[in-house]
Amino acid sequence: MTSTLPAPTDGPAGGAARSEATADPSEADSSEAELASRLRLAVTRLHRRLRQHAAAGLTPSQASALAGVDRLGSPTLGALAARESVQPPSMTKVVAALEDRGLVTRVTDPDDRRSARLTLTPAGAETLRQSRSMRTAFIADRLHRLEPADRAALADLTDLLERLVDMDDR
Repeated sequence: MTSTLPAPTDGPAGGAARSEATADPSEADSSEAELASRLRLAVTRLHRRLRQHAAAGLTPSQASALAGVDRLGSPTLGALAARESVQPPSMTKVVAALEDRGLVTRVTDPDDRRSARLTLTPAGAETLRQSRSMRTAFIADRLHRLEPADRAALADLTDLLERLVDMDDR
């Protein structure tokens, strides 16, 4: 997709565009640092707002673990804890709450009968579907309020954000 984003402008909302002809590299670095800070804050605030639209009654940890089980397929408790960057005892508590609500079940691993794997129940899959639908509707409502040119700019920005997320960390 060809970018239709407006060129950056000087000032509090824009910051100077970086080019090879920048006279003071520290000014360009400062501009990039400011942009990085603004982007981090905007993404954090959007994420917080989306968490508020999670399925009723789930904590952020529970919602994230439920989505993790869905993404990983049928993970072990250890694999889910690693994905969520928490210690296994913490994940055990989160999974127990999800089990109590009938959203996940533990099944014996057919390859290693000493361990269990987590699977979504139909209620867990429906909870995820409803939560995702609510979050999408939240964003769609706000997109609908924007001018067509702003929606097009967000489409291009989304492409850029996807590339940013997928960049190699090397």
